[in-house]
Amino acid sequence: MPQTYDVRVDVHADRSRGPYRPLWNWFGYDEPNYTYTDNGRKLLKELTELSPEPVRVRTHNLLTSGDGRYALKWGSTNAYTEDANGNPVYDWTVMDKIFDAYVEAGNVPLIQVGFTPEALSDDPGPYRHNWSLEDRYATIMTGWASPPNDLRKWDGLIYAWARHLADRYGEEKVTTWPWEVWNEPDGHYWKGTIPEFCAMYDVTAKAIKRALPGARVGGPHTCGAFSNPKAQKFLREFLQFVVDNKSPIDFIAFHAKGNPVVYKDHVRMGLHKQLRDIETNLAIVNEFPALKSLPVIIGESDPEGCAACSARVHPQNGYRNGPLYGAYIVESMIRTYELSHRARIEIEGAVTWAFLFEEQPWFDGFRDLATNGVDKAVLNGFRMLGMLGGEWLETASDHALDIETIMEHGVRDTPDVNAVATRDDKGVSILVWNYHDDDIEDGAARISINVDGVPAGKPRLSHYRMDKDHSNAFGVWKSMGSPQDVSGADHAKLEAAGKLEMIEATDVDSSGGRLNLTTALPRQGVSLLRLEW
Repeated sequence: MPQTYDVRVDVHADRSRGPYRPLWNWFGYDEPNYTYTDNGRKLLKELTELSPEPVRVRTHNLLTSGDGRYALKWGSTNAYTEDANGNPVYDWTVMDKIFDAYVEAGNVPLIQVGFTPEALSDDPGPYRHNWSLEDRYATIMTGWASPPNDLRKWDGLIYAWARHLADRYGEEKVTTWPWEVWNEPDGHYWKGTIPEFCAMYDVTAKAIKRALPGARVGGPHTCGAFSNPKAQKFLREFLQFVVDNKSPIDFIAFHAKGNPVVYKDHVRMGLHKQLRDIETNLAIVNEFPALKSLPVIIGESDPEGCAACSARVHPQNGYRNGPLYGAYIVESMIRTYELSHRARIEIEGAVTWAFLFEEQPWFDGFRDLATNGVDKAVLNGFRMLGMLGGEWLETASDHALDIETIMEHGVRDTPDVNAVATRDDKGVSILVWNYHDDDIEDGAARISINVDGVPAGKPRLSHYRMDKDHSNAFGVWKSMGSPQDVSGADHAKLEAAGKLEMIEATDVDSSGGRLNLTTALPRQGVSLLRLEW
């Protein structure tokens, strides 16, 4: 029988820990042609509504050749071809559809330069890769991953692209959009050498700066570095090249991934691996004193590395449909702030590599934020993160795990029942979560939240919740019998279940500048308690 246990959380509303800035509101995906579908536009607007600060959006394949049709792990714009005499031909038709959708939604593109157009690839084999849910990356490195065969033409393409965006959307706006060069060149996305990559990066960065002198450029978006000597070597040699050659760089980018497994009869998450990836990469950055002042962007920061791998085929990904994904996001993002502070390096953003997949079965277990236009529980984790703002407050939980324990052992014994809080000019937001790596139901935390340093009066409490019974469309879908044909009232019911649910709205007593709140929070549950005066 699951047991309840008591947890005490203390929030000191008059003790600031410094300004809060969101690093979690960055998102990305492989398939750029999903961007302008009806579901894509809908989701982009929902991301915009997460917080007052604009969401950043990153996508692969913006320079890939093809017909502009979406597919798993694939996309194209056909921006670059050549005429019969080998002269460049630029076509921005598909590119404009993608960036129009971002601008209309109020997003800020994190513009990824990649991949190699077919006319600039010397790969004698196929240009487009084959992808299947079973084979995954077995045959993915094809012509698009080859280095450009003519850096002069590549330079012209990048310059023309940057100027086109400035002409279409306004130079002042576009200058604020960050640019990044490539993706995981130490992994499946680059068939050249490290020196070839560095040469391509240098040409790319200088072309962007020539077109938009105020633009920010960074890279190299290497893979997670923990227990990965190849990623460590690539990042070090790239950073050394930048220092030695004074190549333009405004931020440093790398990736971090966890490692879920099937343990006994359930999914067990690998949060420790993701945090170790971040720690290891930050340590490498700290080896270069000339670059320590630069911010870091974690270009992909996720529970594992394959968004387009369905849990139906890969059962270790079974965490994706329900509240565990949302609880994991909250845990990992808050710990990312902690790692940033420990390394004394600003982490500007941590990209969640998840968006949507069109024409796929309902809740098929892809790493996405919505399925067939219905929001998953994870999006409600982000909605609660979006209610933080202002200044961090001193907060403590007597059931919190220290980060060294998590990075060494994971969350495998007692759960991490933890909290953070912020204060703005209207009130206080308290985020509380109950996270465990093991996806099993095993009791609830009976939490007493003691808040001091608040104005005396009768503040309004609004309590939001995501768990198996709240803000979880997957649970509602299962209660319907897991249908694949969903329409009409059933679709409306699922859409409503995908929104963030308020479970309590009442006035509370803060006489004497103190108040106490209580709640029972199950494992893999997250609450946001908002107090307004």
